[in-house]
Amino acid sequence: MRLFAAVLPPETAVAELAAAVRPLRDDRLRWTGEAGWHLTLAFLGEVREEVLADLHARLARAAARTAPFALRLHGCGHFGDRALWVGAAGDLDALRRLAERADAAARRAGVPMEQHRRYTPHLTLGRSREGVGLQPYAAALDGYEGTSWQVGDLFLVRSNLPVSGVAGEQPRYEVAASWPLGG
Repeated sequence: MRLFAAVLPPETAVAELAAAVRPLRDDRLRWTGEAGWHLTLAFLGEVREEVLADLHARLARAAARTAPFALRLHGCGHFGDRALWVGAAGDLDALRRLAERADAAARRAGVPMEQHRRYTPHLTLGRSREGVGLQPYAAALDGYEGTSWQVGDLFLVRSNLPVSGVAGEQPRYEVAASWPLGG
């Protein structure tokens, strides 16, 4: 199964961001669905069934070693001409530690992970269709400041890729497991 570790913003943060994004939505971008908005901590890819028990145990320990922390959605940017995103602010050191712990938990459980690179917290809002510049969208949301919330859980999310072949169909995400932060 295709998995990733994530922080899920609460409904209030999603609703605030959705209100800010709504005036920008057009058919020039492939917008992500609000129900799937998340901050990926570690992308695990395809995970074999036989490593799940160990992965769960290690992610539980990673969560238990991390104290709850404050976070808010903040600002906007883009990765080249590919993806438009909103960033995060608050206790980014704690968020990065949680991301590193989730990555290490997956590696130690035997999940083959991509080469580790510096964690850039972001929530993907949309992807560019061919030839569409993202700068105007990023500029419109550059000053975005969401309300702070307390991150209290680490989530393991299953990503179900589209299979219907219908244009514009989005992946579906479902929470496979979660663990409370402890610290």
